[in-house]
Amino acid sequence: MLANLITSKTRLRLLVKFFINAANEGYLRGLATEMHENTNSIRKELNNLSDAGYILREEHESKIIYRANKLHPLFSLLQQIVRKHIGLDEIIEAIVNRIGEVKRIFLIGDYTKGIDSGIIDIVIEGLVINQDYLEQLKPKIENEIQKNITFHSTKCYEGDGLLVFEQE
Repeated sequence: MLANLITSKTRLRLLVKFFINAANEGYLRGLATEMHENTNSIRKELNNLSDAGYILREEHESKIIYRANKLHPLFSLLQQIVRKHIGLDEIIEAIVNRIGEVKRIFLIGDYTKGIDSGIIDIVIEGLVINQDYLEQLKPKIENEIQKNITFHSTKCYEGDGLLVFEQE
């Protein structure tokens, strides 16, 4: 969906990197290595995103570090678009509506670091989780979002991850 609108794969990967998790940051060579791209294409897209104000550039210990500009008026919208592009909306909706008593849902693994690996790791926290239905739901969601999903369920999650849903 978003790949049709944003034709630069490098720009799309950078948007995922910085907007899936606002805590993500990176520098030119590190991003080039992480994304298996040459530094010129990364530099060009970082400059475009920085000039538009979507990301910030800060010098730190002789490196220029890039991160999402949380104060940009479109920050929340860009974050929503990136999460929809990855398929988080569909996953959360399917889990919350059909799995059981879900307390919180966390994104863990590559996507929390902004790496679009195609494997989405989800931790579902709740007292009663219907594991059988979760396994039936998994291939349907994977087919819809064209990504592999790994579900982990627990009664209480204490690890690191990006909180994407919390029952009020």
